[in-house]
Amino acid sequence: MNFTAEDIAEITNAKIIGNKNILIRNIAFDSRIIYSTKNTAFIAINTSKNSGEKFIESAVDRGINVIISEHHHPQFENITWIIVENSVEFLQRLAKFHFENAHLKSVGITGSNGKTILKEWLYQCLWNEFPTVKSPKSFNSQIGLPLSLLQINNSHRLGIFEVGISKPNEMEKLENIFHPQIGLLTHIGTAHLANFQSEEELIDEKIKLFKHSETVIYNGDNSLVDKKIKALYSGKKLISYGFKEDNEVYFKNNISKNEEVTVHYFDEEISFPVHQRDEATLTNALALVTVLKELGIDNEKIIEKINALKAVEMRLEAIEGIKNNIVINDSFNLDLDSLKTALQFLNEYNKPKKSLVLTDIVGVNSNSKELYEEVSELVNEQKFDSVFLIGDEISKFSELFKAKTFTFINTQELIESKNLTEIENQIILLKGARKFEIERLKDLLELRKHDTVLEINLNAILHNINYHKSLLKPSTKMMAMVKANSYGLGSYEISEFLQHHHIDYLGVAFVDEGVELRKKGITVPIVVMNPEQHSYETVIAYNLEPEIYSFRVLELFYEAVQKSGYDKKYPIHIKLETGMHRLGFKGNELDQLSETLNSMNVKVQSIFSHLSSSDLPDEKEFTLHQLETFEKNSSYLIEKLGYTPIRHILNSSGITNYTNHQYDMVRIGIGMLGESPNSEIQKQLRSVVSFKTVISQISTVENGESVGYSRRFKTDHQTKIATIPVGYADGIPRLIGNQVGNVGIHKTLAPIVGSICMDMMMINVDHIPNVKEGDTVTVFNAKPSLKEFADYCKTITYEVLTSISPRVKRIYIKD
Repeated sequence: MNFTAEDIAEITNAKIIGNKNILIRNIAFDSRIIYSTKNTAFIAINTSKNSGEKFIESAVDRGINVIISEHHHPQFENITWIIVENSVEFLQRLAKFHFENAHLKSVGITGSNGKTILKEWLYQCLWNEFPTVKSPKSFNSQIGLPLSLLQINNSHRLGIFEVGISKPNEMEKLENIFHPQIGLLTHIGTAHLANFQSEEELIDEKIKLFKHSETVIYNGDNSLVDKKIKALYSGKKLISYGFKEDNEVYFKNNISKNEEVTVHYFDEEISFPVHQRDEATLTNALALVTVLKELGIDNEKIIEKINALKAVEMRLEAIEGIKNNIVINDSFNLDLDSLKTALQFLNEYNKPKKSLVLTDIVGVNSNSKELYEEVSELVNEQKFDSVFLIGDEISKFSELFKAKTFTFINTQELIESKNLTEIENQIILLKGARKFEIERLKDLLELRKHDTVLEINLNAILHNINYHKSLLKPSTKMMAMVKANSYGLGSYEISEFLQHHHIDYLGVAFVDEGVELRKKGITVPIVVMNPEQHSYETVIAYNLEPEIYSFRVLELFYEAVQKSGYDKKYPIHIKLETGMHRLGFKGNELDQLSETLNSMNVKVQSIFSHLSSSDLPDEKEFTLHQLETFEKNSSYLIEKLGYTPIRHILNSSGITNYTNHQYDMVRIGIGMLGESPNSEIQKQLRSVVSFKTVISQISTVENGESVGYSRRFKTDHQTKIATIPVGYADGIPRLIGNQVGNVGIHKTLAPIVGSICMDMMMINVDHIPNVKEGDTVTVFNAKPSLKEFADYCKTITYEVLTSISPRVKRIYIKD
């Protein structure tokens, strides 16, 4: 994209206020992750749920001087404004113009699963055949697709773009913007099916993308897909792929036994080795071969390209490092898109100082000088304290980097220099091409070396929050409960992520938890649910907001407020007792409470209560009684106070089961972590936590021999036993030993045998083929799930998570 403001106004019928000749090459839509302000405009996207215009000030503060908005805000000086009627429609209109005038070959990928994998595989195979542009990450929505299309420049000859929809009537708008010459339909599954009446309706919607395509490539194993595409697009070139031999493209040999697989493509055969033989990977391989053939790649090259394919890693890891550093490990791949993504990720952290390790960019077919000039511009805008460059090529351009810059031929040379291990109190980004093996630097810098890890997927948390928000009115606020170290996941790390994504409140149990967050830079309002008497001065000193549940607590806290010299109305939160009989003011105390509050220099920020049984269908009558009591008592107290505080009573299961009682705010806890007692709701949530370890040793135990302490397990035949480095000191209860609980290896459950030790336990792997030392073991995530693991332990998921030992390394992942 390379337009002046005047060009854009003419294309989209917009109005300009300011410099008409200013050049715009990029459009940013999220003020939090602007990684470059040069030739960048910020678009304030207004939706039914949110207004991007409230973030204009943040964008201007970051250095943006072009704003695209539905309204002019004259208080911002020296800004060029592009005023549009509808921000989303503007973006789509501009993208359509840009795409239609680019004159490049295009591949459009839609479906339920496999879109991003296939896009990345195709890019790996084609970048050196044609100058190629692709969707960054999984930008494929009503906003994401236009932003992807606007990346096209004059040098590109091929574009590979994902197109995603989640509701009816969305694809027609996207096809109007982007009409690919080659359409690729991947697997149709349950993703997004919740918003459609049937699979048939979902298919009808997806295949609208191919209205103007010349060729349609699709998975013909789905008979409904096959029938509909043949009926609707009989005049087009249709190529079906799949496991069934009535497809044009299929596997000719037995894929489970042979080292090589042979793909039958019309009258040709193409053979190549495969390492992963799961159905999804093999199906994607068929689709890949089909698209490559359609683009004219010969068989020999296809085999060569498939053999060179790298696993598609789409995640960044954040790990606690030595010397109070945070290490961001993105050593899986490196191109300009993934560098931009990593730089965006850095903006979610409050560490004032940061360093970068960056390697040569390998496998990009472009002029080195131009490439590294663009790289250095991106890096310089982040104001790194130190930059460590690894590789012959990037080192030639070290003078382009403004930070204190060091150059190294390889990763070993950087390790030997000991420069990295001298860094303190920083965020360190490791960003490199796979061949440089800079994951070795992660091993050098991480604080905990334990093979047993707890992986927390931050994107999944955001997905789960957004799902619950989708059930609420746009105006309803949300408090995230981060007590007990965010249910064992890491209080600061989760809170910082939530703060970045504009959570309204955080809730902690005790003052120390709130103080820790404040000390680390969390500025969101924090409610302390159980402020202890001796902590009131600390509450005030750190600007925390206490729950007040009795007259004794109110009087003692107000005494502390007066002693502190605080001269404003101090925010407090009043807890009402509605039937749980734990803490709170009762109905007969409200007159005295209101009189006391009105005589004090405090402000009731919120009135709330807690549902005891909102997750239990059998207790609906009791829950409705609690809600009725809360409505009556909170309304009465508000009347007596003479002003209207925020009201909230719904917890995670309350949000889903009693949505009509959302009041002004809701509180989310376990729902944020992807757990719901409602099976239908559970399908909509994403798993957040993965507890994993590795196999330390595999032994053959002879018939009749015993395993572990107290000889509680004895074999009845020659048995393969694996030992894994996790035990009750890591949070695994002893009661699930002796074949009560299971762990997962190669997607197969393996029973725990013998007594669980402090640091180890043994599992029976006799029934698992190809198992070997060093293999990954899943304590819980998918198989077994967190809920299944909690069932082994005869407890609830909360207790499982909060019991995981601090010595277990937490890794924070963003897909």
